[in-house]
Amino acid sequence: MTRKLTGITSYGVYVPFYRLNRGDIGTSLGLPGLTGARPVAGYDEDSTTLAVEAARRTLRRIPGFAPAELWFATSRPAYLERSNASAIAMALGLPEELAAYDAGGAIRSGAGAFRAALRAPAVVTLADLRYGLPGSEDELLGADAAAAFTTGENPVAELLGGASRTMELLDRWRTPGAIRTRTWEERFGVEEYLEVVQAVAEAAAKEAGLEPSEIDHVVISGPHTRAVREARRRFDPARLAAGLADDLGYAGTADFGVRLCAVLDRAEPGQSILAVLAADGADAFVFRATPELAAYRAQGAERPGGVLPLGYPDYLTWRGLLDREPPRRPEVKSPAPPASWRNMRWKFSFTAARCAACGIRNLPPRRICLGCGAVDQGEPVAMRDVRGTVATFTDDWLSESVQLPAKVVAVDFDGGGRFEFEMTDAPGREVAIGDRVAPVFRLASVASNDIRNYIWKVRPHEEES
Repeated sequence: MTRKLTGITSYGVYVPFYRLNRGDIGTSLGLPGLTGARPVAGYDEDSTTLAVEAARRTLRRIPGFAPAELWFATSRPAYLERSNASAIAMALGLPEELAAYDAGGAIRSGAGAFRAALRAPAVVTLADLRYGLPGSEDELLGADAAAAFTTGENPVAELLGGASRTMELLDRWRTPGAIRTRTWEERFGVEEYLEVVQAVAEAAAKEAGLEPSEIDHVVISGPHTRAVREARRRFDPARLAAGLADDLGYAGTADFGVRLCAVLDRAEPGQSILAVLAADGADAFVFRATPELAAYRAQGAERPGGVLPLGYPDYLTWRGLLDREPPRRPEVKSPAPPASWRNMRWKFSFTAARCAACGIRNLPPRRICLGCGAVDQGEPVAMRDVRGTVATFTDDWLSESVQLPAKVVAVDFDGGGRFEFEMTDAPGREVAIGDRVAPVFRLASVASNDIRNYIWKVRPHEEES
């Protein structure tokens, strides 16, 4: 009987479009010599929306995939008590029969979610926003990003082995609600981390039937900068994965996944991959690239978009670190949970209705078709990946948006249907009739009772040449 291979079947990365120049931080705080720029999640993005975008890019490359589970890991969850994974599952249009779970709080939760996802056909998404007090290492060396994977049979990377070790090592900590991550003196823990990384690497390689020296590609991620740097020195530099470009920074819970995706983008069939996360111990996974990887990559990954420069004062304001005078307008109204429940397929999944009688798309779905008046003839149609064209637009100075004026556009979707949206990721952009746009899952606002109003917006979309 032939053994069915299991492992990673698809993968994807999302890096936000905004970039904060570290030199601007240095100029403001009197810190000389800072270079490069770091990715920053937009004013309408959080760990949930980052996770949705990474997962959308992953699922688009494996149509028809039917996961049994969804796992979400982050060190900065949008909600405590209630699930964030449920909002992600709904935004992805996954069925209600899916089991969706959060694994949040610790950096290591990313490895736990990844391990759990490898046991069943699943989606796992890792996302993080890295920031702290002005001038902190998390601010200067951090990066906001997300990575996602699907798992199951016929993988592009077969799981060969794994190993874990757990330590109660108090080298960094942050309490719920705190902005600042506190750390002990950097030399503390280096030797312990080096020992545990070596132990899990050897154990995982042994389970895979390999020696560590035979591994073709190595990923080592972790929040302890010095320990990770020293651990990488024990491997041939040619085998080490860079992940995000060096000057973009450390992506927290997502960093492990981002680096693994970078390896999968260049590994050849038959080559082995060792991925290690060093946090509160260490977790190691060994994969072997399969012949399916070459065909998968031949589909072409989603092209990265352009970058948007961001000033330091705006960054601090977005993260709640600079309390500026707000616009003089009424308090943001909280979404009503009953109304959100009744309209969740439209609000979260962006699902319209196509009239079975006349074929017109009704956005939002209606019992009575706007085209022919037929009653209860609407068939659900997903709009999440449907492109559109700007039909008309206006500047809204009374919007609840953080970025004024809000660009409000009426969009005609390919194949029919029109609706109004806020344009995002377009600061200073001159909107024009005929511009192409794509839907994105974002935050509209956060009400005074802390309810986060997730909606669908549109962003500029460059057509493939």
